[in-house]
Amino acid sequence: MNSRHAEYIMTILKEGSFTAAAKKLYLSQPSLSQIVKSAEHSLGMPIFDRTTVPLTLTPAGELYIRAAQQIAQITENLDREIQELQEKKRGCIHIGIPIQRAAKIVPYLYGAFSREYPQVQLDFHECGSGDLEKSILENNIDFAFLATTPQNPALTYELIKEERVVLLANKECEIAKRFAFGTPVDIEEAQNEVFVSCKKGHGIRATQDAIFLSKGLAPKVAFEIDNIEVCKNTVAYSRTVMLCPDDYADLNGVYFYNVYPLKNVDIYRNFFVCYKKGIYLTGYMKRFLEIVHQLPAHHALDEKLFVDL
Repeated sequence: MNSRHAEYIMTILKEGSFTAAAKKLYLSQPSLSQIVKSAEHSLGMPIFDRTTVPLTLTPAGELYIRAAQQIAQITENLDREIQELQEKKRGCIHIGIPIQRAAKIVPYLYGAFSREYPQVQLDFHECGSGDLEKSILENNIDFAFLATTPQNPALTYELIKEERVVLLANKECEIAKRFAFGTPVDIEEAQNEVFVSCKKGHGIRATQDAIFLSKGLAPKVAFEIDNIEVCKNTVAYSRTVMLCPDDYADLNGVYFYNVYPLKNVDIYRNFFVCYKKGIYLTGYMKRFLEIVHQLPAHHALDEKLFVDL
Protein backbone atom coordinates (compact mmCIF):
# COMPACT_ATOMS: atom_id res chain seq x y z
CA MET A 1 0.00 0.00 0.00
CA ASN A 2 1.36 3.39 -1.03
CA SER A 3 1.01 5.59 2.07
CA ARG A 4 0.67 8.79 0.04
CA HIS A 5 -2.04 7.24 -2.12
CA ALA A 6 -3.81 6.04 1.04
CA GLU A 7 -3.73 9.59 2.43
CA TYR A 8 -5.29 10.93 -0.77
CA ILE A 9 -7.99 8.26 -0.78
CA MET A 10 -8.92 8.96 2.86
CA THR A 11 -9.19 12.64 1.97
CA ILE A 12 -11.60 11.81 -0.87
CA LEU A 13 -13.72 9.80 1.54
CA LYS A 14 -13.74 12.62 4.08
CA GLU A 15 -14.55 15.34 1.54
CA GLY A 16 -17.18 13.24 -0.25
CA SER A 17 -16.05 13.88 -3.83
CA PHE A 18 -12.99 13.93 -6.10
CA THR A 19 -13.54 17.62 -6.83
CA ALA A 20 -13.55 18.70 -3.17
CA ALA A 21 -10.61 16.43 -2.33
CA ALA A 22 -8.53 17.69 -5.27
CA LYS A 23 -9.08 21.27 -4.07
CA LYS A 24 -8.11 20.29 -0.53
CA LEU A 25 -4.96 18.51 -1.71
CA TYR A 26 -4.00 21.18 -4.27
CA LEU A 27 -4.08 18.58 -7.05
CA SER A 28 -5.85 18.55 -10.39
CA GLN A 29 -8.87 16.28 -10.48
CA PRO A 30 -7.45 14.17 -13.37
CA SER A 31 -4.24 13.59 -11.36
CA LEU A 32 -6.21 12.54 -8.30
CA SER A 33 -8.42 10.22 -10.38
CA GLN A 34 -5.30 8.59 -11.83
CA ILE A 35 -3.89 8.00 -8.33
CA VAL A 36 -7.11 6.27 -7.27
CA LYS A 37 -7.16 4.15 -10.42
CA SER A 38 -3.57 3.09 -9.69
CA ALA A 39 -4.50 2.09 -6.13
CA GLU A 40 -7.57 0.21 -7.37
CA HIS A 41 -5.45 -1.58 -9.98
CA SER A 42 -3.02 -2.72 -7.26
CA LEU A 43 -5.92 -3.79 -5.07
CA GLY A 44 -7.64 -5.59 -7.91
CA MET A 45 -11.05 -4.15 -7.06
CA PRO A 46 -12.70 -0.70 -7.04
CA ILE A 47 -12.38 1.31 -3.81
CA PHE A 48 -15.24 3.78 -4.38
CA ASP A 49 -18.81 3.32 -5.52
CA ARG A 50 -18.95 6.22 -7.97
CA THR A 51 -22.73 5.97 -8.41
CA THR A 52 -23.46 7.53 -5.01
CA VAL A 53 -23.40 11.16 -3.90
CA PRO A 54 -21.41 11.63 -1.75
CA LEU A 55 -19.02 8.85 -2.71
CA THR A 56 -19.20 5.69 -0.65
CA LEU A 57 -16.83 2.77 -0.22
CA THR A 58 -17.17 -0.63 -1.82
CA PRO A 59 -16.61 -3.64 0.48
CA ALA A 60 -13.03 -3.77 -0.82
CA GLY A 61 -12.72 -0.04 -0.17
CA GLU A 62 -13.79 -0.50 3.44
CA LEU A 63 -11.01 -3.07 3.90
CA TYR A 64 -8.54 -0.71 2.23
CA ILE A 65 -9.48 2.23 4.48
CA ARG A 66 -9.35 0.06 7.61
CA ALA A 67 -5.84 -1.10 6.70
CA ALA A 68 -4.77 2.46 5.86
CA GLN A 69 -5.96 3.71 9.25
CA GLN A 70 -4.11 0.90 11.01
CA ILE A 71 -0.90 1.74 9.13
CA ALA A 72 -1.31 5.43 9.99
CA GLN A 73 -1.77 4.50 13.65
CA ILE A 74 1.35 2.30 13.63
CA THR A 75 3.38 5.11 12.07
CA GLU A 76 2.08 7.62 14.62
CA ASN A 77 2.88 5.24 17.49
CA LEU A 78 6.40 4.72 16.14
CA ASP A 79 6.98 8.47 15.98
CA ARG A 80 5.85 8.86 19.57
CA GLU A 81 7.97 5.96 20.83
CA ILE A 82 11.06 7.36 19.10
CA GLN A 83 10.29 10.73 20.63
CA GLU A 84 10.24 9.09 24.06
CA LEU A 85 13.60 7.39 23.43
CA GLN A 86 15.06 10.77 22.57
CA GLU A 87 13.63 12.07 25.86
CA LYS A 88 11.98 14.98 24.15
CA LYS A 89 9.26 16.90 25.87
CA ARG A 90 8.07 18.52 22.69
CA GLY A 91 4.96 17.54 20.82
CA CYS A 92 1.29 18.28 20.25
CA ILE A 93 -1.89 16.83 21.69
CA HIS A 94 -4.99 17.21 19.52
CA ILE A 95 -8.09 17.50 21.69
CA GLY A 96 -11.74 17.46 20.63
CA ILE A 97 -14.17 19.19 22.93
CA PRO A 98 -17.80 20.35 22.69
CA ILE A 99 -18.08 24.11 22.36
CA GLN A 100 -19.96 24.59 25.62
CA ARG A 101 -17.48 22.48 27.60
CA ALA A 102 -14.48 24.40 26.32
CA ALA A 103 -15.16 27.48 28.45
CA LYS A 104 -15.17 25.37 31.60
CA ILE A 105 -12.34 22.96 30.85
CA VAL A 106 -9.75 24.60 28.59
CA PRO A 107 -8.56 27.33 31.01
CA TYR A 108 -7.85 24.80 33.77
CA LEU A 109 -6.31 22.20 31.48
CA TYR A 110 -4.02 24.65 29.75
CA GLY A 111 -2.90 26.22 32.99
CA ALA A 112 -2.17 22.94 34.78
CA PHE A 113 -0.59 21.15 31.83
CA SER A 114 1.51 23.97 30.37
CA ARG A 115 3.26 24.56 33.68
CA GLU A 116 4.73 21.06 33.44
CA TYR A 117 5.09 20.77 29.65
CA PRO A 118 5.55 24.26 28.21
CA GLN A 119 6.95 22.81 24.96
CA VAL A 120 3.93 20.58 24.29
CA GLN A 121 1.19 22.31 22.32
CA LEU A 122 -2.46 21.70 23.14
CA ASP A 123 -4.47 21.89 19.91
CA PHE A 124 -8.17 22.24 20.70
CA HIS A 125 -10.89 21.38 18.17
CA GLU A 126 -14.34 22.65 19.15
CA CYS A 127 -17.22 20.72 17.61
CA GLY A 128 -20.47 18.94 18.41
CA SER A 129 -20.37 15.79 20.51
CA GLY A 130 -21.71 13.72 17.64
CA ASP A 131 -18.55 14.29 15.57
CA LEU A 132 -15.94 13.54 18.21
CA GLU A 133 -15.82 9.75 18.17
CA LYS A 134 -15.58 9.78 14.38
CA SER A 135 -12.70 12.27 14.57
CA ILE A 136 -10.78 9.97 16.91
CA LEU A 137 -11.26 6.97 14.65
CA GLU A 138 -10.06 9.01 11.67
CA ASN A 139 -6.94 10.03 13.63
CA ASN A 140 -7.85 13.72 13.48
CA ILE A 141 -7.66 14.08 17.27
CA ASP A 142 -5.98 12.18 20.09
CA PHE A 143 -8.47 12.73 22.91
CA ALA A 144 -12.11 13.75 23.06
CA PHE A 145 -14.30 15.00 25.89
CA LEU A 146 -17.90 13.93 25.57
CA ALA A 147 -20.99 12.96 27.51
CA THR A 148 -22.13 9.67 26.04
CA THR A 149 -22.79 5.99 26.56
CA PRO A 150 -19.67 3.94 25.71
CA GLN A 151 -20.58 2.00 22.59
CA ASN A 152 -17.61 1.85 20.23
CA PRO A 153 -15.32 -1.13 20.97
CA ALA A 154 -12.44 0.62 19.16
CA LEU A 155 -12.34 3.38 21.79
CA THR A 156 -11.27 3.57 25.43
CA TYR A 157 -13.60 5.60 27.65
CA GLU A 158 -12.31 6.95 30.96
CA LEU A 159 -15.01 8.30 33.26
CA ILE A 160 -14.47 11.86 34.47
CA LYS A 161 -17.75 12.41 36.30
CA GLU A 162 -21.32 11.26 36.53
CA GLU A 163 -23.90 13.84 35.54
CA ARG A 164 -27.57 14.33 36.22
CA VAL A 165 -29.99 15.95 33.82
CA VAL A 166 -32.13 18.61 35.47
CA LEU A 167 -35.08 20.69 34.34
CA LEU A 168 -34.69 24.46 34.21
CA ALA A 169 -37.97 26.40 34.33
CA ASN A 170 -38.62 30.13 34.20
CA LYS A 171 -40.23 31.25 37.45
CA GLU A 172 -43.35 32.39 35.58
CA CYS A 173 -43.99 28.89 34.20
CA GLU A 174 -46.83 26.84 35.64
CA ILE A 175 -44.46 24.14 36.90
CA ALA A 176 -42.46 26.76 38.82
CA LYS A 177 -45.63 27.97 40.48
CA ARG A 178 -46.49 24.43 41.59
CA PHE A 179 -43.07 23.17 42.74
CA ALA A 180 -40.42 24.87 44.87
CA PHE A 181 -36.84 25.24 43.64
CA GLY A 182 -34.99 21.94 44.00
CA THR A 183 -38.05 19.68 44.27
CA PRO A 184 -37.58 16.42 42.33
CA VAL A 185 -40.22 16.27 39.58
CA ASP A 186 -41.33 13.87 36.91
CA ILE A 187 -40.67 15.24 33.41
CA GLU A 188 -44.34 14.61 32.64
CA GLU A 189 -45.14 17.57 34.91
CA ALA A 190 -43.61 19.80 32.20
CA GLN A 191 -45.30 18.25 29.17
CA ASN A 192 -47.46 21.35 28.61
CA GLU A 193 -44.59 23.81 28.95
CA VAL A 194 -42.70 25.32 26.00
CA PHE A 195 -39.17 23.92 25.66
CA VAL A 196 -36.02 25.36 24.14
CA SER A 197 -33.49 22.83 22.91
CA CYS A 198 -30.00 22.26 21.59
CA LYS A 199 -29.81 20.95 18.04
CA LYS A 200 -29.12 17.35 17.12
CA GLY A 201 -25.45 16.46 17.39
CA HIS A 202 -25.17 17.65 21.00
CA GLY A 203 -25.01 15.12 23.81
CA ILE A 204 -27.77 16.76 25.83
CA ARG A 205 -30.08 16.66 22.79
CA ALA A 206 -29.61 12.89 22.46
CA THR A 207 -30.35 12.48 26.18
CA GLN A 208 -33.37 14.78 25.94
CA ASP A 209 -34.80 12.85 22.99
CA ALA A 210 -34.29 9.55 24.82
CA ILE A 211 -36.11 10.86 27.90
CA PHE A 212 -39.02 12.18 25.83
CA LEU A 213 -39.24 8.88 23.96
CA SER A 214 -39.19 6.83 27.16
CA LYS A 215 -42.10 8.88 28.52
CA GLY A 216 -44.03 9.11 25.26
CA LEU A 217 -43.80 12.91 25.27
CA ALA A 218 -43.74 15.32 22.33
CA PRO A 219 -43.76 18.76 23.97
CA LYS A 220 -43.76 22.03 22.06
CA VAL A 221 -40.26 23.26 21.22
CA ALA A 222 -39.93 27.01 20.62
CA PHE A 223 -36.58 26.73 18.84
CA GLU A 224 -33.37 24.71 18.54
CA ILE A 225 -29.89 26.22 18.69
CA ASP A 226 -26.27 25.08 19.06
CA ASN A 227 -25.42 27.11 22.15
CA ILE A 228 -26.68 25.81 25.49
CA GLU A 229 -25.97 29.19 27.11
CA VAL A 230 -28.50 30.79 24.74
CA CYS A 231 -31.05 28.22 25.88
CA LYS A 232 -30.34 28.99 29.54
CA ASN A 233 -30.62 32.73 29.03
CA THR A 234 -33.89 32.24 27.13
CA VAL A 235 -35.32 30.27 30.04
CA ALA A 236 -34.16 33.04 32.37
CA TYR A 237 -36.06 35.72 30.46
CA SER A 238 -39.09 33.98 28.95
CA ARG A 239 -41.71 31.47 30.00
CA THR A 240 -39.84 28.45 28.72
CA VAL A 241 -38.15 25.34 30.13
CA MET A 242 -35.22 23.14 29.08
CA LEU A 243 -33.36 19.97 30.02
CA CYS A 244 -29.81 20.71 31.06
CA PRO A 245 -26.81 18.85 32.53
CA ASP A 246 -26.47 19.74 36.20
CA ASP A 247 -22.91 20.91 35.51
CA TYR A 248 -24.35 23.79 33.47
CA ALA A 249 -27.20 24.71 35.78
CA ASP A 250 -26.98 27.78 37.99
CA LEU A 251 -27.81 26.64 41.50
CA ASN A 252 -27.39 29.91 43.32
CA GLY A 253 -30.65 31.57 42.29
CA VAL A 254 -28.88 34.21 40.21
CA TYR A 255 -30.99 33.54 37.15
CA PHE A 256 -34.75 33.83 36.99
CA TYR A 257 -35.33 30.11 36.74
CA ASN A 258 -35.85 27.17 39.03
CA VAL A 259 -33.82 23.98 38.90
CA TYR A 260 -35.52 20.60 39.32
CA PRO A 261 -33.86 17.17 39.54
CA LEU A 262 -35.72 14.57 37.51
CA LYS A 263 -37.21 11.54 39.18
CA ASN A 264 -38.31 8.22 37.65
CA VAL A 265 -35.77 8.58 34.84
CA ASP A 266 -33.37 5.73 34.11
CA ILE A 267 -31.45 7.63 31.43
CA TYR A 268 -28.27 9.24 32.66
CA ARG A 269 -25.24 11.04 31.24
CA ASN A 270 -21.65 10.26 32.05
CA PHE A 271 -18.81 12.54 31.04
CA PHE A 272 -15.76 10.81 29.57
CA VAL A 273 -12.39 11.48 28.05
CA CYS A 274 -11.87 8.91 25.31
CA TYR A 275 -9.15 7.86 22.90
CA LYS A 276 -8.46 5.20 20.34
CA LYS A 277 -7.47 1.75 21.55
CA GLY A 278 -3.94 0.85 20.51
CA ILE A 279 -2.67 4.43 20.53
CA TYR A 280 0.78 4.82 22.10
CA LEU A 281 0.54 7.20 25.04
CA THR A 282 3.70 9.22 25.61
CA GLY A 283 4.66 10.31 29.10
CA TYR A 284 3.16 13.74 28.60
CA MET A 285 -0.06 12.21 27.22
CA LYS A 286 -0.35 10.04 30.33
CA ARG A 287 0.21 13.10 32.48
CA PHE A 288 -2.46 14.93 30.49
CA LEU A 289 -4.96 12.19 31.39
CA GLU A 290 -3.98 12.42 35.05
CA ILE A 291 -4.67 16.17 35.01
CA VAL A 292 -8.00 15.55 33.27
CA HIS A 293 -9.07 13.32 36.16
CA GLN A 294 -8.21 16.13 38.57
CA LEU A 295 -10.59 18.57 36.90
CA PRO A 296 -12.42 20.61 39.54
CA ALA A 297 -16.18 20.41 39.64
CA HIS A 298 -17.93 23.38 38.03
CA HIS A 299 -21.36 24.16 39.43
CA ALA A 300 -21.78 20.52 40.39
CA LEU A 301 -25.16 19.55 41.80
CA ASP A 302 -25.14 20.43 45.49
CA GLU A 303 -27.11 17.75 47.26
CA LYS A 304 -27.88 20.13 50.14
CA LEU A 305 -30.02 22.25 47.83
CA PHE A 306 -32.37 19.44 46.98
CA VAL A 307 -34.91 17.23 48.62
CA ASP A 308 -33.76 13.59 48.75
CA LEU A 309 -34.60 11.75 45.57
